[in-house]
Amino acid sequence: MAPRSKTARRVPLSRDRVLRAGVALADEVGIESLSMRRLAQRLGVVPMALYKHVANKEELLDGMVDVVVGEVEPPVRDADWKSAVRQRILSARETLLRHRWAYRVIESRSSPTPVVLAYMDSMIGMFRAGGFSVDLTHHVMHALGSRMLGFTRELFDDSPSPGSAPAAMPPEVAERYPHIAEMAMTRDHDRASTVGAGCDDRFEFEFALDLLLDGFDRLHRQGWTSTGH
Repeated sequence: MAPRSKTARRVPLSRDRVLRAGVALADEVGIESLSMRRLAQRLGVVPMALYKHVANKEELLDGMVDVVVGEVEPPVRDADWKSAVRQRILSARETLLRHRWAYRVIESRSSPTPVVLAYMDSMIGMFRAGGFSVDLTHHVMHALGSRMLGFTRELFDDSPSPGSAPAAMPPEVAERYPHIAEMAMTRDHDRASTVGAGCDDRFEFEFALDLLLDGFDRLHRQGWTSTGH
């Protein structure tokens, strides 16, 4: 039997294949280095072939966000609302740790993508299934913000710069900001668990998340409403 030609063996190009290749390429080279031309080279096609599946780079990025968010584990069935929400959010965080560029792309979108909307809808559904009113759930979602997708950017960052030790803070700076110096020299953050520069590590993320969930639980038990607080 004659060998099959390369054309016959080639995997057909599809939107899903393009998006997943885009995610893999961004994981490898970083989102700044992702281009339609480079992606086409990775797939072994001419750049114009990509435009049959994504209209432009922005649509490519939207689709890549959907691929990443689609990797978050589904809600745990038959779990109480707090456990289910906590597990889902921590799964989202682990997903973003696998794709460290993704949180910046999510932040850059002008509107939520379909999969992000479905994710948000399921988060709302978990609170509603837990007995939360629409009013309280509304404010809960605002309080969670990007944390529900597994990341948050913090104003306060006491982690040392790459290659520096906490004790390397210049004396004049430490004297001017004594409390920051004290904290910086006391706690060295786990750099390996950081989603991105200026983002919280695992301990800080879970610390704040648990504070929020405990607060939501207290308000729910009190029958809190935005008009009666």
